[in-house]
Amino acid sequence: MLKSDDRILTTHTGSLPRGEALTALMVRLSRGEAVVEAEFDREVEDRTRLAAKRQLDAGIDVGNDGEQGRESFVTYLIHRLSGFGGKSQRPVMRDITTFPSFLKLKLPSFQKDMVDLIGAPQVVGEVQHLGLAPIDEECARLERAVTGESKTFRETFMTAASPGIVTAVFLNNYYDSHEAYVNAVADALRPEYQRIVEQGLVLQIDSPDLAMERHTSFADKTLQEFLTFVETNIAAMNRAIEDIPRDRVRLHVCWGNYEAPHHLDVPLEAILSPLYQARVGALVLPMANPQHSHEWRAFERHNLPDEMLLVAGVIDTTTNFVEHPEVVADRIERAASAVGDPARVLAGTDCGFDTSAGLGSVAEEVVWEKLRSLRAGADVASKRLGLSA
Repeated sequence: MLKSDDRILTTHTGSLPRGEALTALMVRLSRGEAVVEAEFDREVEDRTRLAAKRQLDAGIDVGNDGEQGRESFVTYLIHRLSGFGGKSQRPVMRDITTFPSFLKLKLPSFQKDMVDLIGAPQVVGEVQHLGLAPIDEECARLERAVTGESKTFRETFMTAASPGIVTAVFLNNYYDSHEAYVNAVADALRPEYQRIVEQGLVLQIDSPDLAMERHTSFADKTLQEFLTFVETNIAAMNRAIEDIPRDRVRLHVCWGNYEAPHHLDVPLEAILSPLYQARVGALVLPMANPQHSHEWRAFERHNLPDEMLLVAGVIDTTTNFVEHPEVVADRIERAASAVGDPARVLAGTDCGFDTSAGLGSVAEEVVWEKLRSLRAGADVASKRLGLSA
């Protein structure tokens, strides 16, 4: 995994806008409705090529396929793992339901056509991997997308859902314990994790369960019960990646990629110790949004392990405000100061821009403008920090 040796490197968290046509196809696919396979494949191919081009044009150093071939950051696994059926009824995030006036204000946006993450299937049988053809095709599609471009990524990555978020979204109606369930998912996902790295890509594991579940499924439980859950999920993830060099894995943790009060979010400092037990080479964390922009200070009190980099979210993915490059630079500099070494800090986004097809709240053109501002701010920070931009 590359360090920011000559300038602050830029990246993002994974999902990018899919466009209206592909979003509509994704929503239909998620509902079990028929789609024309050739039309779907063509849209995915075209949007992947566009996502790669837009990233390169914006100056992104470490890029990906924008998750164009997936209906969401986690429910894509319905098509790759066995054992799912029926319907879950996942708890709604407590900060959304706390304020009735907020819920009334935002209800129209919650009712638009999008992939349903609250009512995903349950696990009703043994979870097993169904084959590596889909991930092989994703990797090949990304390679095709960047072929012929005048610019190149310094490094490429591929996202994958964590065992813990799978167990949180697909509720358990089969295994006798959470630990048995999450370990079974870890074993099932191991081949896909390994294949991503074998293809020369950095593996990013998306694990919002390690923060968001505090105000979701653990909203009425103690902090210690939640931390036990976090430790169990990290142990399962470590089990799944035990044969992968840690410097080929980065871990994304967040509190939910949605506009809401977020006043019930667990503090980063409360979960930082278990996060440091993850066998990964980088943590990817939101540090731009109003609820978490102060948490760079946690790294002053709890030193980032020597073997880890920090991808600091310096762009908010839930607002159409375009961050000024000077603001971006200030955020990068604070993170670098807390870590103590600017080479160990990359500039990123708080989360994805379209983590579930149709859920994105930032206009597509604004997304690309935000990424351009990310690069411009990283250049400003590079100069201030003594790196050559």
